[in-house]
Amino acid sequence: MPSLVTSQSREIQHLNMDSENKKKTKDREGNLKFRLQKSSHAANTEGLCFEDMSQWSHSLERLLSSKYGMKIFQAFLKSEFSDENIEFWLVCEDYKKMNSSFRMSSRAKKIFKRYIQSEAPREINIDHRTRELIRWNLKAPTTVCFDDAQRIVYGLMERDSYPRFLKSDIYQALMDSASGEVKV
Repeated sequence: MPSLVTSQSREIQHLNMDSENKKKTKDREGNLKFRLQKSSHAANTEGLCFEDMSQWSHSLERLLSSKYGMKIFQAFLKSEFSDENIEFWLVCEDYKKMNSSFRMSSRAKKIFKRYIQSEAPREINIDHRTRELIRWNLKAPTTVCFDDAQRIVYGLMERDSYPRFLKSDIYQALMDSASGEVKV
């Protein structure tokens, strides 16, 4: 009988945690929408317009090439607890611009520890072969040593996160607010 009571109390705790998590997620989404709506009005006054935002729906590349698009996409991913992908992609873009081989080696090891190695704090979803190739590349890092992982992460964002972003309330609210300003 104690096991029944224990399992019932665990089930109740689990249900309570589910409802708390849903509330936190809803609060976060509301907060994110507020911040983005507030920032979109500021952005519109600085040159961001409906045409610019509508270009974001053409490709992930266009979204990421826009300063505001990048920031809004990052905020969206953060709200979904999947911002490690864009974070990794951006870190790799910065890494490619490095000239010093000493700094490159040091940075490559940090990137590996933070994103690539198993159980890394911000581990990205890549296959074992790619992970091992990068580990081997760390012996003599070059500007392209993370390219395979970066391609995988870009593909994941393009197939998964990006379509969700385009369907999100956040993007739709931005488009609605921008199209409303065009009509006025």
